[in-house]
Amino acid sequence: MKLFYYLTLSLIAVFLSSCSSTPTSRILKHPEIYKNLSTKHQVLVKEGKIDREMTKHAVYLAMGHPDMKFSGERYGKSEDRWDYNVYMPVYSHGLSSYFGSGYCNRRGHIATFYQPSIHYAPRRGSSVFFENHKVVGWSRMLRNF
Repeated sequence: MKLFYYLTLSLIAVFLSSCSSTPTSRILKHPEIYKNLSTKHQVLVKEGKIDREMTKHAVYLAMGHPDMKFSGERYGKSEDRWDYNVYMPVYSHGLSSYFGSGYCNRRGHIATFYQPSIHYAPRRGSSVFFENHKVVGWSRMLRNF
């Protein structure tokens, strides 16, 4: 029985780890892009970091797919921005109705009670700025408000 339990846990762990995208997993999927990077950029990509003059492909290897992409023109040059989200907790409180036999009042089976809830909302956590498909700058959120 213990063998079945440990086997099930290990299969679940393998499945969950395959869902997440890390710099290493992206490098393994696209070794041709990684091989064409400079040695300095290869080290940074493995650490999940970026630097000026990196290409969009290198940023993808380091940080993954952006949550949003913006494209435009500034000072006569094409400019792109990739945004990466973080998820911030949003707390709310309110009255909720419950229907069932566990919380019944004299008039029926509906009861109202005060219930806090937490939801997670996306917020822009970091942005990478490109000119002519190369990194020219980046920004990141310093503090959660």
